[in-house]
Order: sequence, then C-alpha cells, then structure tokens
Amino acid sequence: MHDRWQNWRPTVSICMQPDFVVKRLELLHGVNEKPLAQSVARDINSVSPETAVNLTEIQFGDPWDFEHVYETLFKFARAYHFDLDAEDYLIHITTGTHVAQICLYLLVESRYLPGRLLQTSPERERGKPGRIKIIDLDLSKYDRIVSRFREERRDAVSYLKGGIETRNAEFNSLIERIEQVAIATHDPLLLMGPTGAGKSKLARRIYELKKARHTVTGEFIDVNCATLRGDGAMSTLFGHVKGAFTGALRDRPGVLRAADKGVLFLDEIGELGTDEQAMLLRALEEKTFLPMGSDREARSNFQLIAGTNRDLFASVATGRFREDLLSRINLWTFRMPGLKSRPEDIEPNLAFELDQIAERTGRQVMFRNEAREKFLSFAYSPGAKWAGNFRDLNAAVVRMVTLARGGRITTDIVDEEIERLSGAWATLNEREGEGVLAEILPKEKRDGIDLFDRAQLARVLDVCRESRSLSDAGRKLFGASRERKSSTNDADRLRKYLSRFGLEWAGISKS
Repeated sequence: MHDRWQNWRPTVSICMQPDFVVKRLELLHGVNEKPLAQSVARDINSVSPETAVNLTEIQFGDPWDFEHVYETLFKFARAYHFDLDAEDYLIHITTGTHVAQICLYLLVESRYLPGRLLQTSPERERGKPGRIKIIDLDLSKYDRIVSRFREERRDAVSYLKGGIETRNAEFNSLIERIEQVAIATHDPLLLMGPTGAGKSKLARRIYELKKARHTVTGEFIDVNCATLRGDGAMSTLFGHVKGAFTGALRDRPGVLRAADKGVLFLDEIGELGTDEQAMLLRALEEKTFLPMGSDREARSNFQLIAGTNRDLFASVATGRFREDLLSRINLWTFRMPGLKSRPEDIEPNLAFELDQIAERTGRQVMFRNEAREKFLSFAYSPGAKWAGNFRDLNAAVVRMVTLARGGRITTDIVDEEIERLSGAWATLNEREGEGVLAEILPKEKRDGIDLFDRAQLARVLDVCRESRSLSDAGRKLFGASRERKSSTNDADRLRKYLSRFGLEWAGISKS
C-alpha cells in the first residue's frame, strides 16, 4: 500500500492538487477493469471526499480499433447530458491507449465533448501528486497561430496564381476555393476553360502545393489527350505488354502507373475516345486497369486533374463523352475565365511576363511610358479578342522584347504588334465563322461558293463531324422529312449533297 502511493497515478493525481477542486469525475472503464476502477474511486474518495466518482462501464472490444473506439466514445458523448451553463468540463487524455487519446482529442475538437483537454504529468520526486495542464483547443484565442495559418494560406493562394497580384475578384475567389479543395481531397478535379486560360500551369501548381503539404508522394504526369490516337492512346494511358500490337517490342508501363501516389493531369480530356473513357472510369473507381495485351490487372492510386476547353455536357448529349465518366470527374469543377473577361489582370500579367523573360534571359526590357499606355489601351479595347488568352499575351510580349533595341519597347514596336494581333484574330474569326468548312476546303474553293450555300454547307459539315456515320448524320439532317415519309434514304441524300461540292464522307470524318 505504501509503494502504491509512492508511484504517480494520473487519475488520482487530478484530485490531489491543492488549488484544483474536482466536483465530479466520470471514470470510464472496461468490463475487465472494473476492480481497478473501484480501487481508483476509493483512493480518490480518501484524498478528495468532495469529489463524486461515477463509474461508467464502456466496452471497446479491441482498444486498438480506431473506428470502434471512436464510435463507442461518440455514443457516450451524444448520450451524456452536459450542463454548460452550470458546469465546466475537462477531458483527461493522459490514460488509456493512444487510440483512445486521439479519439478523445477529436471529439473535443469537434465539440461533441464540449470541454477542454486535461493533461497530467509526474514530478521528478516520487510521492508528489504531479502536474496538471489544461489545453484549450479554441484556436481563435491564439492570435499567433491563427495569423500563421492565414499567412500560410495567403502564400498558397499566391503560389497557385504564380505570384501574380491578380485583381479580378471572381478569379481570386476561384483560386481561394481551389486551394481549399485541392489540399483537402484526393477526388478528381475538373478545370474547364478556353485554350490558353492557364489550366496546365494551374494543375502543376496544385500538384506542387499538395507535394509540399505531403498529401501526395508520387510524380506529376501531364498528358494532352488531343495527341492520343488509336492503339497509341491505350498504350500511353494504360501501358502494354510486349507483342500486344505491331511495333510493341517491349513492355510499357503507361502514364497511369507512372502517376501512382501522385497526380495525373489529362488535358483536353474531351478528346479521349469512348474506349479509353471506359477504361479510365474503371481505373478511377477501382484503382485497377488492364494494360493492352495483358490478362493481369495493374494498380495505380493517383489523383486525376482533368482539363478541357469543350462543353463536356454537350459532348455527353451528342455521344462523344460518357455520362458516367463525367459524373465521376464532375465532383469538383472549376471554370477558368479567359483573359478577355479579366481585363483588370492584363496589366499585372504584362509585368509578370516581362519579369519572366528577364529571369530567363538575363535581359531586362521595359516599355517606354507612351508605348505602355498605347499597348494597354489596345489590350482593354473591344477590338482585342485575346482568342488565345494568356498564350496570346505571352507571345506578344516575347515578340516586342525581341525587337526592343536598347532594352526599351517603343510605340513603333507596339503599333507593329497591334497590327499583327488584329490580323491574326480577324483570320481566326473568319475560320470560326465557317467552322469545319475552312478546314476542308481551301480559300479559293470557298470563295467560289455563294455565301448562302457556304453557310448551309458549313452547318452540314458541323453535323457530320458530330455524327458517328453517314447514316447517323443523314438522320439528324433530314429528320423532319423522314417523319413526313418524304425522305427514303437519308444517307444517299446526304452523299449526293456533299458530292455537289466535291466532298466525300471519308474525307470529312478523317479531317
């Protein structure tokens, strides 16, 4: 008995503090620990008669099973009547398994146990009651901690923006939400927006931020799906075994396996074929897939970031994109605005491009004041289309810097660049107005067709591009005639129409 009191006893020591009175102690114990709990209660009564000890039996089963321990303590917390107006609660976390301590911490932090943590520790000298420490998890009371977390988040948001002090409120809000989500989840992220809006750079920065926070350990793998075709698409994504197809001279792991425990960025995911989409969906849901020519499954646990400038919902409607895959990757969707809708950010991005070139080349080039004002005036004007978004801006700055003798961009250089950009956008507008027609027919042939026929032909070719076969396109184009039963062979009717302009289905579909 004497030796027992010479040893430090964490629970008893709470009630032995000279200036710390405990009115009631809820002592949780398992079935097998009941005799020990009763002994502790008797000892507390002897050193602190004013403390009422309530023995509460809790059966954990396996005290090292995190889920079971948490659920058991959670049920206790939900059932207990807390009178916060009359009582102050402390939760002792020194005793029990590490799993129980962690679960108690989480329940206090989430306020299911509405109290503060109590930590006890022994004195060096035996026989002393030991020390107690109350830990308040209300971080709002710790200005330095809150300030540090805010500063860290500001740094993370700034990093995602490439260090550019962007001014567009909508874009800044978007990046803040991306930072919050990217750190917290391993689910797919979908970045939508026009070409040149910065999806690829943002995806890499998201990865680097996650790597710095230790939420991923693997590599960043970047693939442009618009470059994948046929067997090469399957092989690039999922790998192949030797002999899987002609030219497969050795095994290839594929980018999904290369991205294991890391991030896979599939840019222009809307360009993937339906077979690749089906395989990708399985890889996302089951973390397994079959390399080409193999009967053994491969595994990869990667986070997908998908990028697209297509309207994937419209692609689902036309059958070009799988609805189930879109549902899987549409959990966190962020729409990147183009430069045209962010005029406030042109000036800071202009400064950023100049700084990047100076860092890369060691050559510092500046605008003359009047030249800078002239370029910005054009950049903000309705005539500035910025069709290529930040790629257009980057190319413009590179050209002006290259022509700047003596390290200064003059108004003459700006005038030349404005003329170049305006001409390029005018040509692009012409091609976009005629759609696929401009891809298939050279300009001299298009000029020989009446404007009325050109507009009709352009729309017909768009429908052909969206269709799987000549018959499918014919059904879409002549649907009303078919309902009136005035059209007997839609495919033949379409074939004859195309032949008027020297066009064949094979040439259109391959284009």
